[in-house]
Amino acid sequence: MAVTPIRKSESQPVWLSPEQVAAKVPGLTVVKLTDMRDRRTGPAYYKPTMRTVVYLESEINAWIAETRVATSGGES
Repeated sequence: MAVTPIRKSESQPVWLSPEQVAAKVPGLTVVKLTDMRDRRTGPAYYKPTMRTVVYLESEINAWIAETRVATSGGES
């Protein structure tokens, strides 16, 4: 069963679990995300408790956008 983020209003931050981040990014798994955290690479994350890891949806979107690779096809 998929868990969807709760949106209280557009101004409220949307917090995602590692499972939700992995589901949002094709090819990314929770194991790969954990490995990136361990190596201090990948998207920024928050630890409100010792066992809880969450991500801001807006920061995940920005992290994905930063990985853009420009190609010569179709661009002027």
